[in-house]
Amino acid sequence: MDSRFSVPLIQPFIRCNNINMEEYEKCRYSSFNEFFTRKIKKGRRDFSVKEEDLCSPCDAKLGVYKIGENSTFMVKGTYYNMESLLKSHKLAQYYKGGTLCIFRLCVDDYHRYAYIDEGKQKKNYKIPGVLHTVNPVACGKYPVYKENSREFSILYSKNFGKVLMMEVGAMLVGRICNYNDETHAIRGQEKGRFEYGGSTVILAFAKDKAVIDKEILDNSRYGFETVVQMGSVIGKKAVKETGMEG
Repeated sequence: MDSRFSVPLIQPFIRCNNINMEEYEKCRYSSFNEFFTRKIKKGRRDFSVKEEDLCSPCDAKLGVYKIGENSTFMVKGTYYNMESLLKSHKLAQYYKGGTLCIFRLCVDDYHRYAYIDEGKQKKNYKIPGVLHTVNPVACGKYPVYKENSREFSILYSKNFGKVLMMEVGAMLVGRICNYNDETHAIRGQEKGRFEYGGSTVILAFAKDKAVIDKEILDNSRYGFETVVQMGSVIGKKAVKETGMEG
């Protein structure tokens, strides 16, 4: 997909997926991946300037879930709990009682993603993909165990606390391109992009740090995803209630 020989794939892909190229910067693409990571025109994915607004980091189909003690989540065809997703018991415990947002990108979506808030991003952790059969002799079958390649970092955000940001790619070739290892992030600043083979963004919020829009929660409760765009408001900063003195 990085080769010039992949260029003939571009126009059929656009037609097949009904991609509106008017939204994107005009460019003469030298490879399919250059097309796949195309940039949107300025002003087409602006973030809310209101600090209390929680905005989507990307174009996607969004599902939102409560992080319980025994919660499991489907990500690119594989079930994970928080500990297996993060490979960290300590982090999994920290987000218990919080909220998990899974943004599933389709092939026609904009494949770049952004920071949801200002804050300090810590280092990236990379988890390689896994694909192998499980105990075929004992089972008499050939069940397949798989995990996708993924990367995550923590954003110490101004308004939403300690936010876990994860990108999920293909099983063995992640195609995740994060631009920064450690940095001071700005709300709406581009964080990275997916090349062909990467397609999910995950955000985890600690308990009482974010309140997701009721319609999105209702959709998720009934098993439906909500179509969102980068920069669209999906919730609010949680506000702690204070008692009134008599």
